[in-house]
Parts: sequence; structure tokens; C-alpha cells
Amino acid sequence: MEDKKSKGQILEEKLLSKPKSLGEIENTLLEQSREFCEGYKEFLSHKTEREIVDYVVPMLEKKGYEEFRHGTEYVAGDKIYMVNRGKTLIMVTVGKRGISEGARIGVSHIDSPRLDFKPNPLFESMGMAYFKTHYYGGIKKYQWFAIPLSLHGVVCLKNGSTVKISIGEKEDEPRFCVTDLLPHLAQNQMKKPMAEALEGEQMNILAGCWTYPDDKVSEKVKLNVMSIMHEKYGITESDFLSAELCAVPSCKPMDLGFDGSMIIGYGQDDRVCAYSNLMAEIDTKDQEYTTITVFADKEETGSDGNTGMRSTFFRDFLEDFVSVYGAESRHVLQKSVCLSCDVNAAVDPAFPEVFEMNNCSFLNRGPVVSKYTGSRGKYSTNDASAETMGFLRRILDENKIPWQVGELGKVDIGGGGTIASEISVHNLDTVDMGVPVLSMHAPMEVVSKADVYMLYKAISAFYASAYVKD
Repeated sequence: MEDKKSKGQILEEKLLSKPKSLGEIENTLLEQSREFCEGYKEFLSHKTEREIVDYVVPMLEKKGYEEFRHGTEYVAGDKIYMVNRGKTLIMVTVGKRGISEGARIGVSHIDSPRLDFKPNPLFESMGMAYFKTHYYGGIKKYQWFAIPLSLHGVVCLKNGSTVKISIGEKEDEPRFCVTDLLPHLAQNQMKKPMAEALEGEQMNILAGCWTYPDDKVSEKVKLNVMSIMHEKYGITESDFLSAELCAVPSCKPMDLGFDGSMIIGYGQDDRVCAYSNLMAEIDTKDQEYTTITVFADKEETGSDGNTGMRSTFFRDFLEDFVSVYGAESRHVLQKSVCLSCDVNAAVDPAFPEVFEMNNCSFLNRGPVVSKYTGSRGKYSTNDASAETMGFLRRILDENKIPWQVGELGKVDIGGGGTIASEISVHNLDTVDMGVPVLSMHAPMEVVSKADVYMLYKAISAFYASAYVKD
């Protein structure tokens, strides 16, 4: 016979918060998560912001989305999209209520740390050809040495045409790498602090070692590499100046663990949230408020440039979209609520000392809601209001969405920012919510499938909510 709960136990259940593993909450969740994440792995296999946009646009069109036309008055149920410079994407599902009553907005970024080519990258040294790189975003440099890399990007040729490049993803294609020093000769290197042991200027990508068969040529290996690229893509060395080329890990996204409960792969910060956001947007229908989903670029380097969230592209689109209804974008934004969908650092049992256990996120406990991000003294944070937090909490709890709170490590250790601080400046109520990640910013990151799926459920509930913002 089951023991009767004590007064204290009843009060404990009523007053205290005790998060559970998602596997303990719902058995069917696991199979649903596996199915959902098969599509996610395919999405994640596209490794640059341009490739993500090129992959998503046909998907949108198959689902009934049309390219936005300025001056068109759209009605409830219409689905539209707009691409900005091939790197950012805005998707909209028009709601039943007029846009003047506000919108439900979800923003994610689709750029990730990588090794960008320098404008004049190709050189020859001691019988080998290399590409010079400039790393993009916050990385631990040593993690990018001695791993297989693929090359991705575009090159704009002198004649104005653009060539897409992807080398190293197919089984029959070569890979590339940055070489490291053997431990037998690394005594001095290994005495240095990790941040100093390897230098950015040593991150040169090995491109070839065979020579062009002409004794009258001074740089035979360099010429051989260039001749191969010219034969395949029509590229000359001067074309590198008008190129966007990068090196990324060549490994495909894979299931992790005996139970297949996790995914290991490159670029999950922040494409994991982008995918959940995308699927929530696509599945949205018959909702009260218009939904606006944004894929942004340049978050890893400060959200600058004309494709980052500091650009006016989002505000410009909104003005064009709402003007036909006689509304003003600033009034729409004041009545809207935005989810900044970005990842958070999951507690790693190998490094518990950097986390404050009452305010950190754990793998497999659902999406992480962060009132604020930033670093140390909340520098570069949005810091959502109590009212905005209460608004989101009500939606999640009423839809029985498991969620957790989280900060990015102990106060004095460091921290990090998200798009929230960039989009909230439009006088827009914004709160961070995303997936906990292990090995964030490493070449291969780890997430739980259940967390990915529950973020999709959470965003879907947010998009479907009919609550009027206070």
C-alpha cells in the first residue's frame, strides 16, 4: 500500500520547483524526438548561412510560402518570405488579428565559428601549398588543428558570375587540415598557456604538395593547386579577393550515445534553434497573431554588417510589410513579443567548477529560458522584464512544456551574448530561449534530441498563443 504523502511533501510539490529529465515525463517523447531530429540532421548538414538559406527557400515554397511583394495586402493564412543578400531570411504567417495589434517574433542566427579565407590566401612554402585563414567567432584555436576540414563558399568572378564551392563533404572528395606539431618536439609549445600555444597565423590550411610539371615555373605546387581550382571552377588567384570561402569540419551530424539520444555535429550554435524555429513557423496555421521568423547572420562577430541584427533589414522589411495596412512599424513592435532563440551552455560534469548549480541548464531538461545573458556585470544584455518573463512562463506552463532556467556560467567567470540585445533596441519585449549545448563553439557540439524537439513545441505554443501582452 502506497504511503500517504505528508503535509511537508504536499507543500513541497506546491511551492518548490524540481525539474525532471524529459525521459521521466513522457515515454512517447523519445520516439517523437528521434523522428523530429532526422530532419534536423539533414538541415544541419548545410554548413554556411548561404547554404542554409538555399536549402530552406525551396522547403518554404513547397509549403505554400511566396516571396514578399512590397505593396501587397496579405490576408490571414498567407505565408511569405524575404531573402536578404543570400544570408538572412524572414518568414511570415499572417494571423487573424490585424498587424497593428502586434506580432509573435522568433529570431535565430545561422552563422557559426569557422576558418575564413584571407583575401590573398594561397601561398607556397617548402614544397607545400597552403591557404591563409582568419578565424571567425570565438574559438579555442587548438581544437581546429589536425582535424578533417571541408571548403565551402562562393566566388564572384571577374565577369560578374558567382560560383558555389563545396569540397570535402562527399566520400570521393578530398579533405583539408591545419597541421600541428608532434608531441615529441612540442616541449616548448606545451609549456605555454592554451591561448598562446597556437597562433592564429599558424592556422594555415594544407592544400597540396604535388608540383605542376614545368621547370620554368617558380611556385610549382601553388600553380598546381590553382590550376586544379581553375579547371573545376574557372577561378584565378585574383578572384579570391571577391570570394567568401571558409573551412569547416567535414564530419556529418551523427547520433551520439548507445541510446542515440544525442546529436554531435558542427554548427549547432545556433542552427539547432533555427531549425526548431523554422518548423514551428512552417507548422503555424489559424493563429491569432502574425508570426515573424528571422534567420540572422554575423551573431558570432557582434551582429554587425548589413546581414547582422544591427542592420536595418528587419526594420525595413517590417515597415514595408505593415505600411499597406496603415500601421507603423514602431507601434507594431511595441505590442509584439520576441523570442531570441539561441543556445545555452549545458552543465558538463567534467567542468562543474564554472557553473552555479542553482542557475544553470542541463541536457535533457527542455529548453532554457534566460532572463538575461551578457557577461560579468550583465554587460551587453537585454534583461527581459518581469512582465515578459511572466508572459512566456504562462504560455509554457499552460501547454505543459517542460523548461528550465539558465545562465552562462558563474558571474565572475565570463559569459556571452545573443541577438536579444540587438533586437530589443527596437522597443521590443524580448526574452532568450534555446537548447542547452555541450562543447559549445567546438568543431563538434552536442545536444539532446529531446531538448531540440521540446524547443519546437515551446516556440509552436508561443506562436499559437492568443494572450494579449500586458
